[in-house]
Amino acid sequence: MPDSSEHPKAVHVNVYLCIMSRIMAIDYGLKRTGIAVSDPLQIIAGGLTTIESSKLFEFLDDYLKKEKVSLIIIGMPRNLDDSDTHATKAVGLLIEKLKEKFPSVPVKPVDERFTSKMASRAMVEMGLKKKKRQDKGTVDKIAATIMLQDFMREHM
Repeated sequence: MPDSSEHPKAVHVNVYLCIMSRIMAIDYGLKRTGIAVSDPLQIIAGGLTTIESSKLFEFLDDYLKKEKVSLIIIGMPRNLDDSDTHATKAVGLLIEKLKEKFPSVPVKPVDERFTSKMASRAMVEMGLKKKKRQDKGTVDKIAATIMLQDFMREHM
């Protein structure tokens, strides 16, 4: 077979096989947890689900067996003056459990202030009916999505 120097229009294409992975965002609450994930190219964030917080590790066990996740970000609740909220300690404990249970997936806390308000505003702008906007699970999932979008915009 002649080499490309003999055929000036010949093009060599190197194909690299790489494993794409997702970033997961968790908006943890004592009752419900909103979860969002990126696409495998880590370009687009999308709401995945809202689950009962008591079932979070069961859900993550199953999901992480099916999908490659390279990072979990988790919303750290803080007051406007940067002091702890009633939920800060619970999220800190959750982060430690995540690191223990899934040691191969880094966990990074991120600021979650205003994400729920932004989620509610986004739902109005999307034209969702009042009943759907009052669904706390929808708010949690959208809040996780906003958190993930913000993270990817800042870090990618």
